[in-house]
Amino acid sequence: MRGWFLLTLGLLALVIGAVWTVQGLGYVEGSVMTGERIWVVAGPVVSLAGLVGIWFGLRARRRRP
Repeated sequence: MRGWFLLTLGLLALVIGAVWTVQGLGYVEGSVMTGERIWVVAGPVVSLAGLVGIWFGLRARRRRP
């Protein structure tokens, strides 16, 4: 159960981080986040945390019989 939770949370963080990054770069318009440099920095950090969560989730699923 823990593996699925980490995988889901990691995937969600990865997608949110990617969206924040492209909004910060100005590719997605219509938001107060568009063109703001903070989201160009925060997005990859959240995406990296998502990748770590996915990695731990996959490891937790492999250990279970």
